[in-house]
Amino acid sequence: MPNLNKVMLIGNLTREPEIKHTPKGTAIAAFSLAINRNYTTESGEKREEVTFVELDAFGRVAEIIGQYAKKGHPLFVEGRLKLDTWNDKQSGEKRSKLKVAVESIQLLGGRPQESAQPEDTAPEQRTARPPRPPRPPADPNLDTAADDIPF
Repeated sequence: MPNLNKVMLIGNLTREPEIKHTPKGTAIAAFSLAINRNYTTESGEKREEVTFVELDAFGRVAEIIGQYAKKGHPLFVEGRLKLDTWNDKQSGEKRSKLKVAVESIQLLGGRPQESAQPEDTAPEQRTARPPRPPRPPADPNLDTAADDIPF
């Protein structure tokens, strides 16, 4: 029987990501997302439900999260479900927690203003992006009117 373990989430970071490194230098980012769901009850009352999800990222993805993702920023995450299990040190009971192991991310909401230019550069030395070159004129041989399309 085929199996599928795929998670796609869009939410806002609930705290600053915690970045740690393994002895070999691999980055690990631990963070959580708040995912909001708005709905209307049968009586017409509007409600909001918030789900908090714990996530772990590794390697280059963890480095990017640590560098660019901040509390409150929106983030799109793809990954898989992972069950962490351990024995509680105080009670000795077996404990478990369902997390998402992040495989890829996409930063949402645009680039923050403070990271657009290096901080050690004086304002008069900062340069804006060069303007985009103008589009070349349309080729009259390739342009057709909507009535000329055969389908």
